[in-house]
Amino acid sequence: MSETTALPRTSKQSRQWLIGLILLALIIALIWWFWPNEPQAQAGGHWRDGGPVPVRVTAVTQGDFPVELKALGTVTAYNTVHVRGRVEGELVKLLFEDGQRVEAGDLLAVIDPRPYEVALQQALGVQQENQAQLHNAELDLARYRGLYAEDSIAKQTLDTQQALVNQYRGVLKSNQAAVAEARLNLDFTQVRAPISGRLGLRQVDRGNLVNSADALPLVVITQTLPIALLFTLPEAELPAVLRQFRAGQRLRVEAWDRNDTLKLAEGQLDSLDNLIDTATGTVKLKARFENAEELLFPNQFVNVRLLLETREQALLIPAAALQFGARGTFVYVVDAQDKVQVRPIVTGPSNGELTLIEEGVELGERLVLEGTDRLRDGSAVEVIGESQAPTAKQTNVRAVRTPADA
Repeated sequence: MSETTALPRTSKQSRQWLIGLILLALIIALIWWFWPNEPQAQAGGHWRDGGPVPVRVTAVTQGDFPVELKALGTVTAYNTVHVRGRVEGELVKLLFEDGQRVEAGDLLAVIDPRPYEVALQQALGVQQENQAQLHNAELDLARYRGLYAEDSIAKQTLDTQQALVNQYRGVLKSNQAAVAEARLNLDFTQVRAPISGRLGLRQVDRGNLVNSADALPLVVITQTLPIALLFTLPEAELPAVLRQFRAGQRLRVEAWDRNDTLKLAEGQLDSLDNLIDTATGTVKLKARFENAEELLFPNQFVNVRLLLETREQALLIPAAALQFGARGTFVYVVDAQDKVQVRPIVTGPSNGELTLIEEGVELGERLVLEGTDRLRDGSAVEVIGESQAPTAKQTNVRAVRTPADA
């Protein structure tokens, strides 16, 4: 009875093994079919139907290649002033428009001057009174000196009069200071621009009482000509920047919009911070922009490109021609017999469209740009078109150095 029941079970196990082997074979076939095209020695190298592989090629070119460091930055005004009234009073005049450009010393607003004119008149009156008292005391002192010389009065009387004159002179100095303070307060009723720059939006309307302790300023002035740009770079890039900066090179800095498609302004590196942020491993840099067109605004977020160097007459290939495998980066080189050769290369900086090649190819060699799916080393190809490689001047984006390139 046990032998009869064992037979179906053995047959079922055999079918399971057969299905498993079939699935394994299918998986191996799929892996082989979709395996990445790496440098592998394979004779023939044709399509499975026996014909050459159609490809599009491009040539290795040569040209000057700007190498730039990319970063994110924030536009910062060199000077920002919150304009407030320095004396208390009613705001009676506003003499500016929102967004207006002003020069240092321009009159912006007027605070009611009448209380301060009265205070000045009072100070002048007290000063005049004390001047008269001092003049009278000085005349008495001169007479006392004559009488003392004639031995008509005691020395104590002369000394007392001298002390009175000194007292009046001290009071007069206080009066002069009070007059100067009154004049200064009266002058402060005219609110003037302390710096040249562009005004923001008005924060206080005419008719309000203002003083120096107000939370809101009358208006904010920002210096936009010139303007600064703050950005950070990884510390790995610092030695290359320092070599150029300390050698006196004027490193060009470009500010691009948030989408990195429109160049807003061009300036130069102005200074570097004196320490590295240990939390982020970055260093702060400041660039200076003349900002003649005033396309840069304080607190604006921009993309930054710092020109580090220009590699002259470098070998360049389209980034699309690069192939990546387990053995590294390589390209497919098409020889005179229209067969491909797998060539390992050493790449340099790239800008997304062009890549600088340090080693591995020569000027004018043809590289496979399209149709690399089924190529192997030695594969026969049919060139169906040749793409013109863009030059470094034709590309919008400059080369970008990464810490690995440094």
